[in-house]
Amino acid sequence: MSIPPSSVGGSARIDGPGYQALDVIAHIVAAIEATPMVAVHSVDRAGTVRFWNHTSALLYGVATADALGRPLEALLRPVGRAGDYEAALARVWRTGQPAAARDWCMRLADGRSVWIYSTMFPVGRAGVPEQIFCMDVDITARKAEENAQLSAGANFRHLVERSGDAIVLLRRGRIADANPAALALFGCARKDELLRRTLAQLSPPQQADGAPSAAAARIRARLARAQGNLRFDWRYLNGAGQPFWAEVLMTFATLDRQPTFYTVIRDISARKEAEQALCLAAQVFENSRDAIVLTDGQQVIAAVNRAYRDVTGYDGARMLGQPLGGHRCGIEDEAQYQRIVAAVGESGHWQGEVWALRANGQRYPAWLALTAIRDARQQVSNYMGMLSDITERKQAEDRTRHLAEHDFLTGLPNRALLLDRLNLALTAARRHHSKLAILFLDLDRFKHINDALGHHVGDLLLREVAARLVRCVRAVDTVSRQGGDEFLIVLTDIGAVDQAAHVAATVLQSIAQQYVLEQHRLDVSTSIGISIYPDDGADVDTLVRHADLAMYHAKEHGRNRYQFFNAEMNGQITERVRFENDLRRAVAERQFELVFQPELDLATGQVLGMEALVRWRHPELGLLAPARFIGVAEECGLMVVIGTWVLQEACRRARGWHDEGRPLVVAVNLSPSQFMQRGLADTVSEALRASALPASLLALEITETTLMKDGGAMTMLQELRTLGLSLVIDDFGTGYSRLGHLKDYPVDKLKIDRSFVNDFEHEPAEAAVVSAIIALAHSLKMKVLAEGVETETQLRFLREQGCDQYQGSYVRAEPGPAPAAGDGAAL
Repeated sequence: MSIPPSSVGGSARIDGPGYQALDVIAHIVAAIEATPMVAVHSVDRAGTVRFWNHTSALLYGVATADALGRPLEALLRPVGRAGDYEAALARVWRTGQPAAARDWCMRLADGRSVWIYSTMFPVGRAGVPEQIFCMDVDITARKAEENAQLSAGANFRHLVERSGDAIVLLRRGRIADANPAALALFGCARKDELLRRTLAQLSPPQQADGAPSAAAARIRARLARAQGNLRFDWRYLNGAGQPFWAEVLMTFATLDRQPTFYTVIRDISARKEAEQALCLAAQVFENSRDAIVLTDGQQVIAAVNRAYRDVTGYDGARMLGQPLGGHRCGIEDEAQYQRIVAAVGESGHWQGEVWALRANGQRYPAWLALTAIRDARQQVSNYMGMLSDITERKQAEDRTRHLAEHDFLTGLPNRALLLDRLNLALTAARRHHSKLAILFLDLDRFKHINDALGHHVGDLLLREVAARLVRCVRAVDTVSRQGGDEFLIVLTDIGAVDQAAHVAATVLQSIAQQYVLEQHRLDVSTSIGISIYPDDGADVDTLVRHADLAMYHAKEHGRNRYQFFNAEMNGQITERVRFENDLRRAVAERQFELVFQPELDLATGQVLGMEALVRWRHPELGLLAPARFIGVAEECGLMVVIGTWVLQEACRRARGWHDEGRPLVVAVNLSPSQFMQRGLADTVSEALRASALPASLLALEITETTLMKDGGAMTMLQELRTLGLSLVIDDFGTGYSRLGHLKDYPVDKLKIDRSFVNDFEHEPAEAAVVSAIIALAHSLKMKVLAEGVETETQLRFLREQGCDQYQGSYVRAEPGPAPAAGDGAAL
């Protein structure tokens, strides 16, 4: 018997217990078919035949196709001991244990009688029998030989000597004589090696059921004497001490006027191996979670396991005796089934993925393995098929593929999948000479939201942005998240450039709609860069890079807008990148300096405090004012680091003034990103502690616009106020804040923006605004400071309106380094 090597089709091979089981069953079935002396059949609880092998067909004269599905009693019935036979079957059904092998004379459907030596064992699940398998050996000829030997009279000894079976004569439990076949079976060179020994001495200490061999032998001798003869299976030891199975027929007789047991011993090791193999095959067959179907050599279905109905929905009992081709294992595509059959015909095996149909018409993915089983003559005796529902596996593969190709947060295609789709889109655009657009999006000031409200809110925002973007484009377009707050849109087959502009405008409008995320209401904008194929590049990398450059250009020009790429942007962006790198180096090398601008009492001219202003001493460009680098620092995430250094340095310098006897309040501006960062209060507290500066000598300035944008401003202000420092609203009047909020803020001072101060001399309306701000602040018990005072007229007007403090060039001194110790004039 041989199984040809596997030939895999449809997809990669699956290795697992189910397919190992298929191989095991195939080999076992082949082994059983190659053992022609064993007829194997099975019945269910209704007595219906469910399995009938080729040897059964030969022994009982009924073809497999004719036997399957018929009652067993219609094919063979016990003669004389029908009650005992039914009782033996009932005992197996009841106990779930195999029945001891016994001789039965069976009447066949054609009227013949045969003697069989039959073993019954149950097969089921969870200890509950579902079928009984019977392994029958034809002993008709042996029965005739035994009867002839017993009636031979004077020729008895001659027949014993010539018998091919081992025969021993037992008297008083010991061997009195043995024929040559017995000597050969037990590996003895001379007869005296066997004489006077008991059969138990030729056996292992215990039998297979655990019973001691000596006691079990005595019991069987008593039964044989009582019944006249007894047939049973027994474990012996050969001359090498190795155990083997034998069938023993012990017959009681009187020879030479002495009680004698005429004992015939036949080696049945091969049959026992076949029985064990069949038991294993049947258990695997019935308990497999995969659907298994077994046919004969003509592809007529001979057996179907219970899982077949679970997987396919088809009634296995109705399939018995039907041609496999009529069912095709449920394979949907008949042409594919024919190709599979042809492959099995050529190589003996096929396995791969198929689409199959259940009995209810439901379509499902399956893994089919079909094997041809050959007998000892290398002829195909059976076909074995195993069908597995791989729906869950395919779903898991789809989930894994989705996770590998999609962003875990938004569910959008990730960069890897985008590149695949973009390459395909470019190929199509080249073939059809069409245009393609790439839109590169970056949310404006998204980092501030993450810092102020936490990543949880940031994630919610990104999900909502993704959903809005998908609604802005066609089904054939692709929206992808590149990482962070960057998104990329691919517009395929656009008719003209204005179509990309229309989509970009739609996106801007959609993104700008207010977001309600839990208890937060957010207004968000985005900047978009656009590149066009083939105008702005012919490959993926170039187009994406140019769209990215255009996006940065849009941010440079005010954000919340879209910008098409043009060649001039390269130089501008290169310069911007170099500036960012210089700024990062400045942070690492501490290239920043502080200058201080006095804050004066408007009535007396006394210096009350100093506002710390940062400058960058660039190695090549010289001293740079904040307007040159603060915006860049905010965008590239450096403002918190720079702001922390300013805070620490300002506190240290103020402590120096304090130690010199000049306790001046130092005012430090907080950038939007600083104010929105979590842990700001801890940062300020640490700066105060490290410098030993009293909190009363520190004022923190926050712009009105920052307070308006930060939904958690009130909480942050209260945390800072508990430290004992002063809080100031800077650039008041430019943010259109609600007065109802202003009265609730724990603020000590308002600073009127310089734009109002500079214009009120020529614009009466601006003068009215200044007067209103001063009156409002005083009604809320706040101090008022006017910025940008440059003339005596402005100073006089502010004094008349009751303004408390001022800053500006009218102090006849430019902003300069902090005053040296004892240098009162510098203040």
